[in-house]
Amino acid sequence: MLLKIIALLVTISTYQSEVIAHDDDVHTLQYSAETFPVEIAKKDHFVMFYAPWCGHCQRLAPTWEQLAEMLNGIDDGQVRIAKVDCTVDATVCSDNDVTGYPTLKFFKAGGSKGIKFRGTRDLPTLTTFINEQIGSVPVEENSEPAVPQPVNGLLELSEYTFDKHVSSGKHFVKFYAPWCGHCQKLAPTWDELANSFAHGDLVSISKVDCTQHRSVCGQFDIKGYPTLLWIEDGKKIDKYTGQRSHEELKTYVSMMLGKNAESNDEEKKESGGPSDAVFTLTGESFKNGIEKGVTFIKFFAPWCGHCKRLAPTWEELGKKFWANENVHIVKVDCTMNSSKQLCNDQEVDGFPTLFLYKDGRKLSEYNGSRTLDDLYEFVMNHIQSRDEL
Repeated sequence: MLLKIIALLVTISTYQSEVIAHDDDVHTLQYSAETFPVEIAKKDHFVMFYAPWCGHCQRLAPTWEQLAEMLNGIDDGQVRIAKVDCTVDATVCSDNDVTGYPTLKFFKAGGSKGIKFRGTRDLPTLTTFINEQIGSVPVEENSEPAVPQPVNGLLELSEYTFDKHVSSGKHFVKFYAPWCGHCQKLAPTWDELANSFAHGDLVSISKVDCTQHRSVCGQFDIKGYPTLLWIEDGKKIDKYTGQRSHEELKTYVSMMLGKNAESNDEEKKESGGPSDAVFTLTGESFKNGIEKGVTFIKFFAPWCGHCKRLAPTWEELGKKFWANENVHIVKVDCTMNSSKQLCNDQEVDGFPTLFLYKDGRKLSEYNGSRTLDDLYEFVMNHIQSRDEL
């Protein structure tokens, strides 16, 4: 029987040209709160959760009916094509985490957790997805879409990458619509903000197009554009409602990072661990992190006693230059796998080693006293010499 299904799906292009559209859904099975759990336990189901008023649902309806005519018409077929009206059976849709319409999920016989379809909603793609679920087409391992590389610090997230990306760490996210005038006005400032924090891993600046990824925006109950949310470890912490200039947005980010710094202040003092006033770079982020402005870097090892004693002073130095866009106080852990080669390339032969870079070029090694005043004066001398050029 499986071979019969596969053979039918392989001839999709020929069949599609012969299908006559129906005014009414006569082949798609309509399930309710009572019938849904009973029927999906019997055999595999591909289910469309929809709302009658939804334009995307209305456009998908003829294709969904064609799919149903192909598969529901097979005697003792393995897969059933069904749908649930979420305006009538809201509990079923809620239980299946439906946050936008249409949501398409494949349920294995006897299973209660559906596999969400995330592709384009055309007949060939839908049938390929079914083939993958019933095992006639091998699914590549690690086929989950990867988060794209940031462009000048800014990430464009989708419904496929959003949840995984924001599940850990701190994130400032712009939810927008391309046609929104306020969004268009904010766009260059948001790009500038992302670039301001591109040199470290303290916070991720990103954006989501709500016209393309409605399920993400529905998850956070976005009702207007642009909406700016601060998210930590997958949870909404705050909604930004202030002015949208670069300086005010940057101050807000610094404040939110500062809150976390204050809550962990005692731990940081004892451990010499990471601080929110000091950027962290690795082998992967180093080149981009030092390419603009003055960058003063501490190359260290966690077990190094001198490094531990320098840590609180280095944090204070970072705080002194936090508001200066052209100065970055940075640290690199040379014991990390991602940084070992970097430290070798930079000729780090002891810990801590303090190097100063200007616009991507190493200028000087600091060998003076490690007091806050002396370190601060060293950086200021290089800023002043830069201004004189």
